[in-house]
Amino acid sequence: MTAQAEIYLDNAATTKPHPAVVEAMARALTEEFGNPSSLHGKGLAAERVLQDARRAVARTLDVAPEEIVFTSGGTESNSLALRGVVKALGPARHIVTTAIEHSSVLTPLRRLAEEGCAVTEVPVDGAGRVSAAQIEAALRPETILVSVMAVNNELGSIQPIEAIGRILRARGATGRPVYFHVDAVQAWGKIPLRPRQWGVDLMSLSAHKVHGPKGVGALYVRRGIHLVPLLGGGDQEGGIRPGTENVPGIAGLGAAASLILSEAEETAGRMTGLRDQLRRAIEQLPDVRVNTPADGAAPHILNVSFAGVRGETLLHRLEMAGIYTSTGSACHARDPQPSHVLLAIGLPPEHSRSALRFSLSRFTTPEEIAATGAAVAEAVRELRALIR
Repeated sequence: MTAQAEIYLDNAATTKPHPAVVEAMARALTEEFGNPSSLHGKGLAAERVLQDARRAVARTLDVAPEEIVFTSGGTESNSLALRGVVKALGPARHIVTTAIEHSSVLTPLRRLAEEGCAVTEVPVDGAGRVSAAQIEAALRPETILVSVMAVNNELGSIQPIEAIGRILRARGATGRPVYFHVDAVQAWGKIPLRPRQWGVDLMSLSAHKVHGPKGVGALYVRRGIHLVPLLGGGDQEGGIRPGTENVPGIAGLGAAASLILSEAEETAGRMTGLRDQLRRAIEQLPDVRVNTPADGAAPHILNVSFAGVRGETLLHRLEMAGIYTSTGSACHARDPQPSHVLLAIGLPPEHSRSALRFSLSRFTTPEEIAATGAAVAEAVRELRALIR
């Protein structure tokens, strides 16, 4: 296989920081380096960085800046939402989620279950999608929270968030309110997000999935929702997330949010075309199964199983050609167990172990996709020949 320039197609794991993000972070590190809680000019300059970023993030969701809480990333945002609600309302309650949530949702929920909170994991269909009717059927009188991701991180399947929100609003109008949390880490910047209109109370975001820095994210907390903080300390972030804010990271998050505001629709349309181009090239190979649904999927993810080839082996074979992909969620890249997401859509373990996830970004080009299609075909033929 001929070596070539690097082609990075693992953007669902993390993205390359945009130059505007790097510039904003450098400025925060070298010029606006004060503590935003300080009362002098340097502190006020840092505080302005926070407020500018808060406004930019809020505009991407069409919510109020005061409803944005900065965190260390999607994992903390998810835990803060889930545990914060349970701590506020009591553990002896019921939570509904899906079988294909990210581990940063499933793990804290399973720990809450060990502490006495009942948790229902609703199954999905072969496209990796749950129905609003299934969520409604899982509700109980003691249900306090529903948590459903907007876009699945392995398949790209888009969940019916608006329809679920309508059901929960109707439920709240006639009985006990049910909080609605959405992990939107893979959706932000890829599909429109309107939590207020959809009846979403809590929404998690992460900077490094949208060309921002690692180690920073945000949680939308609808006005009026009470969360108990995970940590004790100062009154930063409205007392919900104490500790001195990561000003350079938040500056980068704000710059990334500004890029979403200016370019999201154009970028999503271009990624859709490139993803479909790669899909067509791969579907020409024998004995492949495209796991990402043809309709109702985010524009940046394509998950494919290659019969007879281990995904990890194919990943490293492509890396020799300078092409970087993944076998699934980066959080479980070294886990030998089959993907819980692919098992949930009905794939046998051998198909799960033969899967690769290709994920695109605003930087992906048609030439890179064409080269990837050719390299995948060559690698699969070579590996299958070796096995035979």
